Amino acid sequence: MLKLKLHWQILIAFILAIIIGILIPQHTGYVRWMGDLFLRALKMIIVPLVFSSIVSGVANLGGTSSLGRLGAKTILYYMVTSTFAILTGLLLVDFIKPGVGADLGFRMDVPELTSSTGSVGEIILRMIPTNIFDALVSADMLAIIFFAILFGFFIPRVQSDYSEFMIKLFNAIFEVMMKLTSFIIKFAPLGILGIVAGIVADQAADKAKLLSMVQHLGIYMITVLAGLAIHFFITLPLILKFIGKSNPYLHFRAMSLPLITAFSTSSSSA
Repeated sequence: MLKLKLHWQILIAFILAIIIGILIPQHTGYVRWMGDLFLRALKMIIVPLVFSSIVSGVANLGGTSSLGRLGAKTILYYMVTSTFAILTGLLLVDFIKPGVGADLGFRMDVPELTSSTGSVGEIILRMIPTNIFDALVSADMLAIIFFAILFGFFIPRVQSDYSEFMIKLFNAIFEVMMKLTSFIIKFAPLGILGIVAGIVADQAADKAKLLSMVQHLGIYMITVLAGLAIHFFITLPLILKFIGKSNPYLHFRAMSLPLITAFSTSSSSA
């Protein structure tokens, strides 16, 4: 029996969701719950997956010099690639202007937004959790990542039998979380079916608004895809070729699993 790859399953689910949302919007309640369930499952695994992966990765690096070199290269890499990505996005938005004339009715006041912003000093202070368990419960990712790096850094610096046990423990937790994540990702087509069908059904009552939404979101989607294509096929391969001194094709082939996972779920966390 032919087994479709996950991204094809997601594409089929996306198309079916649009058809269901347009033709029978009153019956989307039968599939909406799958989208809610999928999103809850993703949120369930984010904190333990991120925490265990960072602790495991940092602890396995061992020495201070290795961590320092890797950290410096990582920060530099993110700064360079982020700068190129921002410039690409600004140029495309200025050229295509995807938001001009769009009024999709998605405005929302977020009063708590101002309280979550602040100066660089305040952001640094929020990185350090006063209670790590509160940070874990509230999914404060910045604080969790900071604590996980510190925790993983000091694991190899305790008594050898303790450090070996802790490294094995977090490696095992990370492996279990990856298995659990892979299991949840298999249900992505059903989750996307429920999510998209619900969104389309909510807009289907007003045909004019639906048509406007499809038109403007289509332009927006083209803009995003163009930016991603430039970044993926030009910027990153050039960096890999001339700075990383590696074959871009072999690199992306080796990275196919995490790339497909991120693309198919639209979730960098997963």
